[in-house]
Amino acid sequence: MKRKLLIIVLSVFYPAAQLLAQQQIAIETNHLQWLLQVNEKGKLYQSYLGEKLSTPAEVKASRHQAYIAAGMNDLFEPAIRVTHKDGNPSLDLVFAGVETKKEDANTSTTIITLKDPVYPIQVKLHLTAYYRENIFKSFTEITHQEKGTVTLHNYASAMLHFDAPHYWLTQFHGDWAEEMKVQETELTSGIKILDSKLGSRAHMYQPPFFFLSLDQPADENNGEVLAGTLAWSGNFRFAFEVDEQNALRMIAGMNNYAADYPLPAGKSFITPAFIFTYSTTGKGTASRNFHSWAGKYGVMDGDSSRMVLLNNWEATGFDFDEQKLTSLFAETRKLGADLFLLDDGWFANKYPRNSDHAGLGDWEENKAKLPHGIGHLVKEATANQIKFGIWLEPEMINPRSKLYEDHPDWVLKLPNRPEDYFRNQLVLDLVNPAVQDFVYDVVDKLLTKNPGIAYIKWDCNRMMTNAWSPFLKEQQSSLSIAYTQSLYKILEKLRVKYPHLPMMLCSGGGGRVDYGALRYFTEFWPSDNTDGLERVFMQWGYSYFFPSFTISSHVTSWGKQSLKFRTDVAMMGRLGYDIDVNKFTEEEWRFSQEAIKNYNRLKDVIAHGALYRLVSPYKERRAVLMYVNDNKTKSVLFAYNLHTQYGEQFRKVRLNGLDPQKKYTVKEINAEGKESAYSGDYLMKIGLPVSSEKELTSKVFEITAM
Repeated sequence: MKRKLLIIVLSVFYPAAQLLAQQQIAIETNHLQWLLQVNEKGKLYQSYLGEKLSTPAEVKASRHQAYIAAGMNDLFEPAIRVTHKDGNPSLDLVFAGVETKKEDANTSTTIITLKDPVYPIQVKLHLTAYYRENIFKSFTEITHQEKGTVTLHNYASAMLHFDAPHYWLTQFHGDWAEEMKVQETELTSGIKILDSKLGSRAHMYQPPFFFLSLDQPADENNGEVLAGTLAWSGNFRFAFEVDEQNALRMIAGMNNYAADYPLPAGKSFITPAFIFTYSTTGKGTASRNFHSWAGKYGVMDGDSSRMVLLNNWEATGFDFDEQKLTSLFAETRKLGADLFLLDDGWFANKYPRNSDHAGLGDWEENKAKLPHGIGHLVKEATANQIKFGIWLEPEMINPRSKLYEDHPDWVLKLPNRPEDYFRNQLVLDLVNPAVQDFVYDVVDKLLTKNPGIAYIKWDCNRMMTNAWSPFLKEQQSSLSIAYTQSLYKILEKLRVKYPHLPMMLCSGGGGRVDYGALRYFTEFWPSDNTDGLERVFMQWGYSYFFPSFTISSHVTSWGKQSLKFRTDVAMMGRLGYDIDVNKFTEEEWRFSQEAIKNYNRLKDVIAHGALYRLVSPYKERRAVLMYVNDNKTKSVLFAYNLHTQYGEQFRKVRLNGLDPQKKYTVKEINAEGKESAYSGDYLMKIGLPVSSEKELTSKVFEITAM
């Protein structure tokens, strides 16, 4: 069925734009409104962003230009900065036209064209509104027809303006195995930058998302807040600048650090999307907007069911053979999991992959470990009535590999400098089309030879250092951008041939957590740290922007908590196991089998239900949250006691998201629990005692409408 488009073209040439003085452009969702206005000089201004107004015509243009160019009369951080072929470093953007496309019943895109009246360069602002989800998406398209190359220095995906007495920024930071620490500070005069320069992974120290609260810090249910993230797996940059009049401009986009981009005539430079929402009822509403949007638009097959898997890494490490692996297939089936995932160590012969020092890049089965190949493992897994998945790290290479011997020019490394290793490996030069073909073929040949492979874990364990592309030669400034664009090109090609193959986005822990990559992946690995206590905080943080079905959460032996605590934590994401099940007692087997049954019965509510974070682990020594399905007939509540003090007693917790008119049964699962009945009104106004007094304990409650 052909998609119907509603196109409105208002003006296309300057100075005709002057005839449209005070022209108002509205981008709207069910509850939100983003108003832009053209003044008498043809300049585009942001006049409003917030809850939908009943009379938007009353809004007058503000002093804030919507997309400010450098080199003219603005003295603060620009959205775009260019140098023309003749060396002129200025850009004057004037309104030249607007068109609105109705993509479907829920989505519309407004394209605003801005042009320079002297130089043949144009900037198109693509502004999309997702009506039901109350989400906006903004990206920029830059083209020119100058006789030669124009250099882009700044190229924002979005610029937004705010006027408030105070501004509070919530950011997330950390390192490997300690991701997603939350920090909130007030923005003062000057500029605050959140960015990444890691190149091949979006974050290790700073992830690409934030909250911006106006006037005072927002909490879960109160406060005016903007939540934003960049859909980009490479270097990003968020700039927050408070000017002399206490106005704030926010600029989001790719990081322009050491990244001047040469743009030839007739070519388009398209920025990644900045995705954001706005709420006057706190961070909880903003999160639910993101979750609802992600399930439909942001994540590969967001509406499909996720599998429970068993990973071999903790049981075997690099030390395995066919017999060890096939014995785990029966254990996977016994556990009740859907899929067995073979991790690192299955490949390379000249330099066998028996540690992380060698073999990366030589993607053939190791004959000593797997004499009958991957096909034999797939066949044996199928015989055990489970699916088979496999680990890959196709963007990386060990210097001790046949691939490196054959193609030393395929890696990113500086000339006249020593190679710099991280985890004993280097990054392949994905900008090179021959390398792109190689990476694609690694995956394609594996899947073609073994069509029964049902899952891929795609890893990326290092950032770019000492990076220089032999392919780019004199255009090294575009490397960080071109690498990510090349990665997406490979993934796009793979998804054409394998449109629904589940894939985990794994990157040395939480190194790639962004909606740019999640278009091609079904879930992500939030951290290599799987300690149950640590994961309570990490998964809490990720839940602000990502729905639970995207957050891979495995039961492992990390941490000193009980198996129940670790399982209950993993159940609030996409449940999996990476633990030596042969060490389970009979009681642990029975508990785990029952927990998986409970999870499979309730995972649709956990995956797609509305999330309500009830008690923050940053405010109390416990964490409580719940998921509620659309018709408010089923809910799952998770309660975790952390390092509580002796004799500490917790108050009852008021629930949220239920129907006050309905009667509900409440029963603890993953434990021997009795069933009680309450009205939704009681549960939300008086609440339940969901926490025990003992530290490092947990409870999971199933709440069902009668």
